[in-house]
Amino acid sequence: MSKETLFALSLFPYLGFLWFLTRSGQMPRLALIGFYMTLVFVGVTIPAGIYAQVGYEESLANVDWLHGGAEVFLTLSNILIVLGFRQAVIQKKASL
Repeated sequence: MSKETLFALSLFPYLGFLWFLTRSGQMPRLALIGFYMTLVFVGVTIPAGIYAQVGYEESLANVDWLHGGAEVFLTLSNILIVLGFRQAVIQKKASL
């Protein structure tokens, strides 16, 4: 199985994960937005990888400005997840 096929197939369990998180209603809103933001990262990374391959004949990892630009979205999603859980912990401590 190619890495591209595995990557595409991995989206289905992640979409299921998001569906269950959303339906549970127990996920901090900001963290949930962060998890959805990971899909934005994927959506940006795919065309960036194609552009790196076509425009530079290199993999995305070897074109620093494209790779860094795509990674910004992953960093942003991670920050949102952490801030969402931080906020939930602070609210829980305040309610005790």
